[in-house]
Amino acid sequence: MSQIAAVFKPDHKAFIAYLTVGYPDLDATRKAAVTLASDGADIIELGIPFSDPLADGTTIQRASHQARQNGVTLPACFETARQIRREIAVPLVFMTYYNPVYNLGLDAFCRRCVEAGVNGLIVPDLPPEEGQELEGVTQEHGLDLIYLLAPTSSEERIRLVAEHSQGFIYLVSVTGVTGARDKLPDNLNAFITQVRKVTKKPLCVGFGISNAEQAQQLAGIADGVIIGSRIIQLMEADGSLAELTDFTSQVRHALNQTI
Repeated sequence: MSQIAAVFKPDHKAFIAYLTVGYPDLDATRKAAVTLASDGADIIELGIPFSDPLADGTTIQRASHQARQNGVTLPACFETARQIRREIAVPLVFMTYYNPVYNLGLDAFCRRCVEAGVNGLIVPDLPPEEGQELEGVTQEHGLDLIYLLAPTSSEERIRLVAEHSQGFIYLVSVTGVTGARDKLPDNLNAFITQVRKVTKKPLCVGFGISNAEQAQQLAGIADGVIIGSRIIQLMEADGSLAELTDFTSQVRHALNQTI
């Protein structure tokens, strides 16, 4: 069992927290990761800044752009992950588009991930139909390659992702891009139920979760929640990370209440 898969236990709901590497700066990313892990996050997702982040909403797009303006490079992302790994034990996952992986080379990228203490990859623009080569390389290096499913996914696509995704399956709550939203979509329960019929792998929901109440609602039907844009907003509002500490504790408490 991988370190990511080991997070998911019958009596535990997972909190996966997203950070854009280098926003507002590299030191803030490191400090935020430590804060999140200390206050209840189970997995830290580190977003590698990219020039054309098609799956990301306004908040994360802006953070990615600013990180690139700050001069954050792929080597800097590996080094930041390595620094974070020295301080926390929870699994780390890189969220990256396929272009940086391809340009560095699949084997070299995965090798650098392992050296930095990263446990898995999320590549939103890599469909499972085209992921066989990267799947093979990640398996050689002991990394989980995590695929995404949208509410519009066909039965065939659901079965394909269920077969190939490792660690957990990333369920996109809405059709569109990431971003904090006031309410969860009405069809989300039916979507999760549909996926449950074909797999026993953990199901984690992301895109649009912005508060502890939504996290608790989702924990009743999913195995974990993924929060990104709201975390970025809290870091923007309070550089001391006190608000992030409070938010993380609230989400952890809400998830624990569903057990």
